[in-house]
Amino acid sequence: MGCYYSRLEREEMVSRCKARKRYMKQFVKARNAFSASHSMYLRSLRNTGAALLQFATAESPLHLPPVLPSSSPPTSPAPLPPPPPPPPMSPSSEAWTTSTTNTSSTPLPPPPPPPPPPSSTWDFWDPFMPMSERTETMRDDEWEAMSTNAASETVVTTTTVGSASVAAPPSAVSGFSKITVSNATQNGMPVVVSSKSKDLLEIIKELDEYFLRAADSGGKLSALLEVPTCTFPNETSSGKIHGYGLNLNPFLCSWSSSGRSMKFNCDGMTAVDAIHIPGSHRSTVERLFEWEKKLFDEVKNAESLKMEHEKKVEQLRKLELKRGDYMKTEKAKKEVEKLESRITVSGQAIESTSQEIVKLRETELYPQLVELVKGLMSMWRSLYESHQVQTHIVQQLKYITTAAPSTATTTEIHRQSTLQLELEVKQWHLSFCNLIKSQRDYIQSLTGWLRLSLFQFTKNSSSQNKQDSAIYTLCEEWQLAVDNAPDKVASEGINSLLSVVHAIVVQQGEEMKEKRRADLSFREVEKKTSELRGLESKYGSGDRVVDKRGKVEVLRAKAEEERGKYEKSRGVTRAMTLNNLQMGLPHVFQAVTGFANVWTHAFESVCNQAKVLEEVHDVKRIMN
Repeated sequence: MGCYYSRLEREEMVSRCKARKRYMKQFVKARNAFSASHSMYLRSLRNTGAALLQFATAESPLHLPPVLPSSSPPTSPAPLPPPPPPPPMSPSSEAWTTSTTNTSSTPLPPPPPPPPPPSSTWDFWDPFMPMSERTETMRDDEWEAMSTNAASETVVTTTTVGSASVAAPPSAVSGFSKITVSNATQNGMPVVVSSKSKDLLEIIKELDEYFLRAADSGGKLSALLEVPTCTFPNETSSGKIHGYGLNLNPFLCSWSSSGRSMKFNCDGMTAVDAIHIPGSHRSTVERLFEWEKKLFDEVKNAESLKMEHEKKVEQLRKLELKRGDYMKTEKAKKEVEKLESRITVSGQAIESTSQEIVKLRETELYPQLVELVKGLMSMWRSLYESHQVQTHIVQQLKYITTAAPSTATTTEIHRQSTLQLELEVKQWHLSFCNLIKSQRDYIQSLTGWLRLSLFQFTKNSSSQNKQDSAIYTLCEEWQLAVDNAPDKVASEGINSLLSVVHAIVVQQGEEMKEKRRADLSFREVEKKTSELRGLESKYGSGDRVVDKRGKVEVLRAKAEEERGKYEKSRGVTRAMTLNNLQMGLPHVFQAVTGFANVWTHAFESVCNQAKVLEEVHDVKRIMN
């Protein structure tokens, strides 16, 4: 019996259908993972912006608590330890990541002193140009306008991608000046030039606006992937969202609810209009899986009948050759005829099931895939536009000399906002990796299934539909785009931001340790000083008092030394915070902008290929 089933499983048709069923099972899981990862990525964009804004708010001088004056003379900060260098870039992305190199080893030069008022107009500059080249190509009047001119408050940003021109919302880019659009915009460069110097909080507020815009970019795709769009109704003071089991940091929640307008959705987006395509993608995929399971059982049964038929035909042949018993021969003939009848019925069932699969694939799955590719193209174009403007915005960080006074102490609010930022950047990195992986799994399982399912179990080979080549070509192009995506560079870019934020977390921990040591030392001095006063009032200035006074002075000197270490540590923390942001933020936005640009063009190519195939099929239908 075991050998029989082993032979049955090895039959080509059975083996093929088993593989088809396996691919479709993987496709069902991949679709679910794709939907979930898409939701999580958009949510991570929104949360990263919120965490950055909370972090900048805590770092703002207006939000810092006063530092108690020290009895010791001011101490100069210790040398700033170098932040962790960004991970190495892969060769495939060097063309669009040139401006990220050598930023961690050399400090950015300060802008030249302002010359007399300029008479020339602005030039356009490339955010991916190395800083040294950009400095050389920009005139002194441009530096002055970028760093000192605060008169212009006109807000216009223009981004051109392909033939589409997009104007940024005024509220999102306050402080950018209007300039004339030149040929530079034809290459997809946004026209964004800073017209005044801003502090850290103002810059991060602008960044956050574009994080929100980026998070809203996947609405159409969310509808296609059937991501639930349910708003979070009730938020408690602890950050728990009733009914969804989502825990948010209370510092972030309390700040978000009062200082920042946020619309919570399950996928971090507002609801969008329903997309009118045939059927539900999830339902289509699940029904295809059910039909594939049915087809596998039917093909397995048909092959089993064929094997049984072969066996009975051989027995009949032997009986006829031997001129055996008439009754046995007639019985064998009837068994063969019965099996032939069952094989015919089985073949009809296979034909019917195959037609249902073809119908689903042609009338539902293919249009859904075309819309998905269009949704991906639209989403990544919007992400490219948002991240490109963010790349320009963070260039202003180089003009900031201090985010907070060097004497400012790290408070618990500082600590919590930095830990929250680390958590959200880590989630951004993880969700990006999951987004790419889930889409790879999705298209690989689909293409694998198509390679096998395009072979139809029909008697007439001409019944293979013309749509077959269209859907397969679409998925081949899609898989090529996904396989060639430079996601490693973007992933490393986000991870480099995580590294510099983690370095701030570590330094804040060291500062708080130094503070605890200094506090303990001064409490010990106060205790021993109190004991000394008691001895002085009781014994005057005897040897015992002199000895005690000497010990107190030693403790006081030690306490002053601990205070000095703590003050130096404070200066290191403040300087590291600004330095790491100046390095990490431009790097990450250059990386994700480059990735979004590559994928925008990739999905445009896939869409154009699908359009050409549709036009060819339309011509053929008219001619036929």
